[in-house]
Amino acid sequence: MNNVRCAWPGSDPLMVTYHDTEWGAPLHGDQKLFEFLVLDAMQAGLSWRTVLYKRENFEKAFDSFDVAMVARYSDKKLERLMLNEGIIRNRLKIFAATANAKATLKVQKEFGSLDTYLWQFVDGSPIVNTWSESSHIPAKSPEAEAMSKDMKKRNFKFVGPTTCYAFMQAAGLVNDHVTDCFRYKELSKKSK
Repeated sequence: MNNVRCAWPGSDPLMVTYHDTEWGAPLHGDQKLFEFLVLDAMQAGLSWRTVLYKRENFEKAFDSFDVAMVARYSDKKLERLMLNEGIIRNRLKIFAATANAKATLKVQKEFGSLDTYLWQFVDGSPIVNTWSESSHIPAKSPEAEAMSKDMKKRNFKFVGPTTCYAFMQAAGLVNDHVTDCFRYKELSKKSK
C-alpha cells in the first residue's frame, strides 16, 4: 500500500505499523488504557520510538499491565524492575506505575471503569481536529489540561498536560492525524 500518512513515523517499520494500526484509534478497555498511561508516562522526556521498541519488555515486566497486580507491587519488586535492562529504568517513572495503578483502582470504584473516567474529558467521543501540517498540532489542549488537573488531584503521577495530550492522541480521544493521512479519513468516519 502506498498511502499518504503522517510524517512522524518516517520509514521505521515498527513506527509505521503503530501509526497505521493503533495511534489515534479510539481505545477502550481498562487494561489497555492503563497500558497506554504507563507507556506515555515512560515516554516523558523521551521519544515514542524508544518506548515502542521496549513495549514487549514493559508488558512482561508489568504483568501484562494487570492493574490489580501492579497496584500490589512492593518496593522490593519495584527495585528489581530498576535492574531490568529491557525497560526504561527511571525510578520515578517505575514507582509512578504502581501509584497510577492504585489511583486507577480508586477511579474504577468511583466511575465504574477507567474507560468511563478518561473518556468523560472528551464527552465520550473523539475530538476530530483538522491539522493540515504536523507542525500545527499543539503539545496540549484545554481537555488535556483538565484531565491532568483532575488526575493529579487523584494522585496519578507523570500526568502533566503534555503527557495527557500524548495519551489522548495515542488512545484516540483525539484524532490528530493530518488531514491528508489515510488514517485521518478512516478514523473520522468511525467517529461520526
